[in-house]
Amino acid sequence: MASVDASRMNRQPRALTQTERDRLEEFIDNISYSARYSDDEYEYRHVQLPKPMLKIIPKEYFDTNNNTLKLLWEEEWRGLGITQV
Repeated sequence: MASVDASRMNRQPRALTQTERDRLEEFIDNISYSARYSDDEYEYRHVQLPKPMLKIIPKEYFDTNNNTLKLLWEEEWRGLGITQV
């Protein structure tokens, strides 16, 4: 099993403030989820966030080297409204 590159995530979860959660709430119903797929060990799915949502996600969630989202802690992605439905 490959290990997670910890340099691609925050050292510890960065919780959203109530104001940030309120601003993200309008986008939750527009998050897209792929079908689930798995290997011998894990189950996966891809998640697509609405483009306008990306503009209000806290900058600490982004990798400044390539302007993409970092690997998020479970508390972080759940805080954004991403679920395991």
